[in-house]
Amino acid sequence: MDATLAARVDATCRLTGSFRLRSGQVSAEYFDKYRFEADPALLREVAEAMVALLPDCDLLAGMELGGVPIATMMSQLTGLPTAFVRKEAKPYGTERRTEGAAVAGRRVVVIEDVVTTAGALLASCAALRAEGALLETVVCAIDREQGGAANLLADGLVLRAALTRTALAAR
Repeated sequence: MDATLAARVDATCRLTGSFRLRSGQVSAEYFDKYRFEADPALLREVAEAMVALLPDCDLLAGMELGGVPIATMMSQLTGLPTAFVRKEAKPYGTERRTEGAAVAGRRVVVIEDVVTTAGALLASCAALRAEGALLETVVCAIDREQGGAANLLADGLVLRAALTRTALAAR
């Protein structure tokens, strides 16, 4: 992991206080990934670090909402097509959960911003598999190292992280 990138992301994104995470856990720190995603230069650096972690694949699938800008930048860097995965199918229009490129029969790498326990991510991966996606790998910007990797592995998915909570804290 790039210590300089970790220091920049940490300085930009780490907030302290009391925060309820999507998992329901309460944390004294929060990584506001939207702060690096809103900075074009820093978003590109994080995406470049994530591109280096990609296995051979056909398609990137960005998770709503934070994974979408990262997957879009990674698509620009790699030329790979992208799908966008909603937490739930939209109740109007096409009523689809996955938008953009078709996933059926393709080797898909899921792109996520921050992984904590991976609960919502596992549900989205199950939905992608139900649509015929071939999934083995999730690549994230930040692994909070709070069980997500183990939970994904139990479902046959390998987590590759550009940055970890440990690396961010070491700055």
